[in-house]
Amino acid sequence: MDRFSIQDTYDHLLKLISSDRFLQKQGLGNEVPFFICPFPPQRALEMEKLRVQLLNRLGQQGIRILDINLYDLAIELLKNRNIWDRILETEKAVDKEQLKELLQGVLDTQTHLVPAIAEKMAKAPFDVMFIAGVGEVFPYIRSHNVLNNLQSTAKEQPTVMFFPGGYTHSLEGGASLDLFKRLHDDKYYRAFNIFHCEI
Repeated sequence: MDRFSIQDTYDHLLKLISSDRFLQKQGLGNEVPFFICPFPPQRALEMEKLRVQLLNRLGQQGIRILDINLYDLAIELLKNRNIWDRILETEKAVDKEQLKELLQGVLDTQTHLVPAIAEKMAKAPFDVMFIAGVGEVFPYIRSHNVLNNLQSTAKEQPTVMFFPGGYTHSLEGGASLDLFKRLHDDKYYRAFNIFHCEI
């Protein structure tokens, strides 16, 4: 996306996501229909506005989007389990590492987060799922864990993850999600870079 303007990005995403080829998962072989939409972290606010515009425009075209913000979902889960206030109190008393471990436990991707996403998927019919809020939930929720654990749950419709950083492929290192373009340890190779997809 670095080389695209925000308008070019919007035009590409709108055209691609609303295409029959994308909606019917054509040309993917047997790969999971996961798409990474990487963007420079400094453009996060612009990308958030773009995502909302996309949601509205695709909705007007009759394309149903299930919009999941990981940060909002994390808070919802903590509140539903009646531990939100306790977390806020604990945050004042413990160091960051302890808080991270606590949140990783109570928001475990496999046991709590993905089942909550699956519940939302079951409640409302949709054509495409958007996942946002990736940067806001770091480091207690990691994007590659979300994608790995969603593979068996979200394979019927395309999923687009809005990712503040880079999604790189190399022969030596494989593929990695480089959050904020600084953290290079999230190995994930089963998604497609949405900017490399043709309509």
